[in-house]
Amino acid sequence: MKITVKLFANFRAGRFVAEERDYPAGTPIAAVAASLGLGSTEIGIIVLNGRHAEPETALKDGDVLAFFPLIGGG
Repeated sequence: MKITVKLFANFRAGRFVAEERDYPAGTPIAAVAASLGLGSTEIGIIVLNGRHAEPETALKDGDVLAFFPLIGGG
């Protein structure tokens, strides 16, 4: 299946902004994050097709997945 993966903020460093990628049908979001080297403790928000999603959510062909890092500050 083909999905579009979008990365934001420091996740883009050395990677990409948006890219279409191939994964087996039903791949969980957590597996996509791991394949990109994104640790679960680094991810602040996961958005799937414009809505908040959980790491265990299975993906479908044509999905648009976005990862946002944790935001620090004071």
